[in-house]
Amino acid sequence: MNILIIENEIYLAQSIAQKLGDLGHECDIFATVSDALDQKTHYEAVLLSTNLSDQDIYPVIKRYADSIVLLIVSYISNDTVTEPLKAGAMDYIQKPFMIEELVRKIDHYHSYKLLQNRCAFYDEYIYHQMKNIQLPKEMPEHLPVMIKTNYQKQADAFAFAIAKKRGRPLVYMPMGKPGALKKIAALKTDAIIYAPEFQMLKKSEKLQFLEDIKGKNVIVSTTESFSEEYPPVIELLSDHKIFDRSEILTIDDYVKFIIHNYQSKFPDTELSKKLGISRKSLWEKRKKYGLFKKK
Repeated sequence: MNILIIENEIYLAQSIAQKLGDLGHECDIFATVSDALDQKTHYEAVLLSTNLSDQDIYPVIKRYADSIVLLIVSYISNDTVTEPLKAGAMDYIQKPFMIEELVRKIDHYHSYKLLQNRCAFYDEYIYHQMKNIQLPKEMPEHLPVMIKTNYQKQADAFAFAIAKKRGRPLVYMPMGKPGALKKIAALKTDAIIYAPEFQMLKKSEKLQFLEDIKGKNVIVSTTESFSEEYPPVIELLSDHKIFDRSEILTIDDYVKFIIHNYQSKFPDTELSKKLGISRKSLWEKRKKYGLFKKK
């Protein structure tokens, strides 16, 4: 990664740059804030000394708010550590220090940044995928709970919503996965376990599974009827019979599925062409299904 070093102790700065260079990083060294701020290069990490006499370090912290800003400090005080951390710096390391410890911090926060970006991507992707799915106005106060649905995304959206409301992570554990039952029974975590594909279990396995999850934070989903008294069942059924892709649809249901999901994404000419029907036939089917195109 590209690393910016702002340090007026040139020997220390060169020593850091050499070690980081040996590890494959590209380093630029500057002794003053003004010289560093003149650079156009994007730096993934900034090593910023707080012992730069009569120099304001806060413009650097602001400029590189999206980068890893690590403070190099001679002593710990409000001016050298507390206030810069409040301004956006991520951590500090106190002189004298081992280069290996500095490298460890850089690697740690680099991994942290990657995870942040990955989580932001998945949050946005999940929101986009789930934004049009209707969920119950009132969510259950207690788990476990069983979700009966004819559309898997509804159960997925329910699990994500519960996890977000309670501020807990999800552990995805589909019943079709080998060893899933033993893993769930042995799992000790504050996370919420999301276990779809309940319908794939044998009757004896179902009874044992329901016994194992008593009192645990588990959300189970199934596509079949559920007659047991425990756990409580919430039905999430799609009004338009939008099916999971793993199911086999009738031709009529397939046409209905395509129109419902893609009529807002393709013009009628292209949509009818993809379905192999005329525009008039498309209009008739839209009227038949009650799937009117939004203007």
